[in-house]
Amino acid sequence: MVSLFDSFWRSVVYCMHPRVIALSLLPLILMVGLALGLSHFHWAASVEAVSLWLESFGMLASFWNWLAGIGFADVKGYVAPLLVVAVITPLIVVTALLLVALLMTPALVSLVAQRRFSALERKKGGSFLLSLMWSLGSTIVACAALLASVPLWLIPPLVLILPPLIWGWLTYRVMAFDALAEHASRSERIEIFRRHRMSLLGIGVLSGYLGAAPAIVWASGVVFVAAFFVMIPLAIWIYTLVFAFSSLWFAHYCLSALERLRAEAKPLPAPVDVINGASVTGSALPAEAPALLSEHGEK
Repeated sequence: MVSLFDSFWRSVVYCMHPRVIALSLLPLILMVGLALGLSHFHWAASVEAVSLWLESFGMLASFWNWLAGIGFADVKGYVAPLLVVAVITPLIVVTALLLVALLMTPALVSLVAQRRFSALERKKGGSFLLSLMWSLGSTIVACAALLASVPLWLIPPLVLILPPLIWGWLTYRVMAFDALAEHASRSERIEIFRRHRMSLLGIGVLSGYLGAAPAIVWASGVVFVAAFFVMIPLAIWIYTLVFAFSSLWFAHYCLSALERLRAEAKPLPAPVDVINGASVTGSALPAEAPALLSEHGEK
C-alpha cells in the first residue's frame, strides 16, 4: 500500500515535468495538422456532398421550407459544415490519440527510468510486436467480457462496478506490460503480475474513473455547439494528461516492484573467515589451514 501511494504522488509531480506537458500537447498539434490538411484538400467537396444529401432527403424538405418561411433560408449553409465537423472530428481525435499512445508510453517509461531507476538493468523481455499482440489479445478478452456482462447491467449496482472493473483490468494488462517491457525479463514480469495483481488492477480501475472526466467536457462541447471548437480540444488535452498520469503511475509502481524483486533474488556474499588476521573466502582454504586452526586452539 505504501508503494501504491508513493508511486501515485510521484506521478502527480512528474505530470508537471516539461517533457510530460509537451507530450500531452502533442495530440492537439497532430489534430490541428490533420484538420488543416483535410480541410485544405477535402473541405469544399465534403460540405457540398453533405448539402446535396440534405437537399435530397425528402423527409427534411418540409422542415427546410418551414425554416425558409420564418427567415432562416440559409440554415442549410450552416448545418452542412457542422455535420462534416461532427463526423470528421472523432476520426481525427482517435488517429491522434493512437499516435500519441505509441509515442508517449515508451517516452514516459524512459523518463522515469532515467531519473529514478538508472541502475536498473534492461533485460528487454518484451518487444514491440509482443506488446502489440499482448494489447490486442487483452482488448479482445475485455470486449468479450464486456459484451457478456451487458445483461447484468440491468442490476443497478453492477452497472457501476462491472464496466470499470473490466476496463481497469485491460488498462493494467496493457500499461503494466509496456512499463516492464524494456527492463523486466519474461519470468520477472510474470512474477510481478502474480504478486501485485490487485494493486495493478486498482491502479487500472482508478485510471479508468479518471478517464471519465474528459467525457464530461466532450459532452459539453457537443451540447453547446458554440463552445465546440474550445471544449473538444480541451477534452483531448485532459484525456492525454490522464493517459500520461496513468502511464507514469504504472511505470513508477512496476519499476519499483522490479527493483525490489531483484534485490530479493540477489545472492548473499560468500562467508569470510578471519584466521590470525588473514581472510579466507568460501571453501578456498589454504593447505596450512588445519595447522593454523590447531595452533590457534592450543593457544
